[in-house]
Amino acid sequence: MNATRNEALEAWMVEHGHSSNSLAEAVNRALERLTGRPGGLDGSSIRAWKAGRVRWPKSATRKALENVTGLPASELGFVPRGRTSANPAASQEDPDMKRRALVGGLAAAAAAAAAPGTTVPRRIGMSDVDRLQQRFAEIIASDHRHGGQRGIEQRAAALADEALNLQNAGSATQRVRNNLYACAASFRSSAMWAAIDGRRYDDAKMHMREAQALAEMSGDQAIKFRIWSHAGAMYRHMGRPADAFAANDVARNLHITRHDPMFASLGLARQAAIHGAAQDRTGTRRTFDQAQEAMQRANPDDYRPVWLLAFYDQAELHSLALSAHLALGDYPTAEFHAHRCLAGLRPHMRRSQAITMTRLAHAQLAQDDAETATATAMKVPADAATQHARVSRMLQEFGAAIRAKAPKSDAAQAWTEHTRDAWRAAA
Repeated sequence: MNATRNEALEAWMVEHGHSSNSLAEAVNRALERLTGRPGGLDGSSIRAWKAGRVRWPKSATRKALENVTGLPASELGFVPRGRTSANPAASQEDPDMKRRALVGGLAAAAAAAAAPGTTVPRRIGMSDVDRLQQRFAEIIASDHRHGGQRGIEQRAAALADEALNLQNAGSATQRVRNNLYACAASFRSSAMWAAIDGRRYDDAKMHMREAQALAEMSGDQAIKFRIWSHAGAMYRHMGRPADAFAANDVARNLHITRHDPMFASLGLARQAAIHGAAQDRTGTRRTFDQAQEAMQRANPDDYRPVWLLAFYDQAELHSLALSAHLALGDYPTAEFHAHRCLAGLRPHMRRSQAITMTRLAHAQLAQDDAETATATAMKVPADAATQHARVSRMLQEFGAAIRAKAPKSDAAQAWTEHTRDAWRAAA
């Protein structure tokens, strides 16, 4: 019988930015915490799961995978032995589940029988960190779908506080405490980015200061890079290229960029965007080429944090080049990068798609192609057009530009009717 691909697992990995190797490493770490022994999975193991050659992993491996993903194995497309589908109702109850229920019941009974008033100090472990990291992955996924929303910012900030509260909830090793600080810094950096994306810059700077302090306590180079790189993007959006260069240079000078070309590539790509904002054509072209070269040197199977895997790829590199050339007034080149970005964007990058479509419309209008530009702008989803601060502002500027360029044209009339009808319905 031919194996059926595990599309549910593949979809989860794409949404959460995992390669086969990075998921194998995450499950191996979870296995070590469960069993005390390192796991032996590698990228080929995960590829066998995705291909359907392994339909029901061993019990310890399943439990480790469930800890990493926060989902039952059956919801990840795995099929228990003796079943013909992943539907739990299709066969008898999983014996491992029955055993766990029995053990859980015995443990509860033993706890109830203990002497009243007896308390056992809580031990904070890597399983607590894993649960926080899973929620961080959910924040990342929500940001790529919606972006800039105050609710995402508030939820990320609350989870940062939750990670810090765990520091005082019990005893822990220094490794666990460092990881808790890194989790808190990660959540704060997501709150910072949501505020930047929503053009709430005072809030973003407050989150930045918190995130920077937490990152220093964690010693985590990757999260330090993320925070300083975000700071560079924030100052670029604020029209302060000198500060943007200074912040981005902090990120680019961290030693992680010398160990992993993918981090070097992202730092260079954002540097190219800042050169564009500073009207430096030579610097933009040179730094974009360096970013492309660094990306080509990067090993795609190396372990990287979920936030980087979830968004940085060739499409994002073209997105940053689009931003740079649009700022330079090089509209044909900007349009080229916009099309390349849209062709490579992953389905979950809905926020990025809306931003890219809006920038493409501006590049087309600047080349006096009002009809094509209007058709492009009208493809931006109405919820993004009305609820995402950056997209909304750029589309308002697009409307002002088309009314100035061709006030009596069919394109201007079509845009007026579109904003009146589609936007009003979405508001």
